Amino acid sequence: MSKDVVAVSTLVGSVLMLRITFASSANQIAQFITYCFSLAKDRTLEGPPKELLMQSAMLIARVCGPLLAMTILITLIATMAQTRMLVSFELIKPKFSKLNPISGFKNLFSLKSVVEVLKNILKMTILLYIVYTSLRETINVAERYMYADLISACTHILNSIFLMLMKVVLGFIVIAAADYMYQWWDFERQMKMTKQEVKEEYKQTEGDPQIKGRIKQLQRQMAQSRMMQNVPGADVVVRNPTHVAVALRYHPGEDAAPIVLAKGLDYMALRIVKIAEENDIVTVENRPLARALYAEAEVDHMIPPDLYEAVADVMVYLYKMDRMEAPADVAEELAETQ
Repeated sequence: MSKDVVAVSTLVGSVLMLRITFASSANQIAQFITYCFSLAKDRTLEGPPKELLMQSAMLIARVCGPLLAMTILITLIATMAQTRMLVSFELIKPKFSKLNPISGFKNLFSLKSVVEVLKNILKMTILLYIVYTSLRETINVAERYMYADLISACTHILNSIFLMLMKVVLGFIVIAAADYMYQWWDFERQMKMTKQEVKEEYKQTEGDPQIKGRIKQLQRQMAQSRMMQNVPGADVVVRNPTHVAVALRYHPGEDAAPIVLAKGLDYMALRIVKIAEENDIVTVENRPLARALYAEAEVDHMIPPDLYEAVADVMVYLYKMDRMEAPADVAEELAETQ
């Protein structure tokens, strides 16, 4: 929010209201002065009558009331228009930190203070220049007032004052527009987040890395537990003696191709082999096939087509051991599927 926009808007509204109500205000003031002169003639009065106080209060209300009302209205409109109807009482709350001389000294040399000083110097320069040039023009024609009636002279002076005020208003409008753009830029700059704030926001949005890591660890443990529960349903475990183990299931009438029920490395591989032995499941040692299945196949998915032939050889081996019900030709069936 630019305070200069509010000040210029108030100035414009006040000048216009003064121009509109000037004739009526001048007439009321003249009537009040006449009334005061009439009281001065009355020698019977021992002091100012109560009616004089009443008339004075009414005159102030009639003359100054519209001007004050316009000033308040324009101030509210100019402020609310910039803040988009935002009302905050934070600035009027007492803060003892504002009394800290160290903070005040730092603010004295801040960028905002420098801008305010330059802006005030510019405003004073423009104001003095306009007043000087306006007074010089008025003084050059002042001698003509001697040959003019009072009303014409006063009218010319008032018009000169009004023209001077309009020049001041136009000059301040330019300054207010520039200040508004600067305040906008400064607000956007202050709203930008530092790198640390970006990191904290990312952490709050995405979650604490430690908590996320713990969640992933628990998910892996749960997935491994479910995977181990599937091992007893396997038909064969292809293994690399101690490092890799893959449990396969193939039901010719149900599965289009062998399905991976579980796979693991090192400790997990030993667990798969142990469960297979406990459930009397055949384990076949085939290092290239075990590594290929672990690298290319996914748990609960069919094996890749390029491994059909190698796995078919394993299945034929099981059929020869009478560990499975053999179809007419396992190798041919897998080849047809491929």
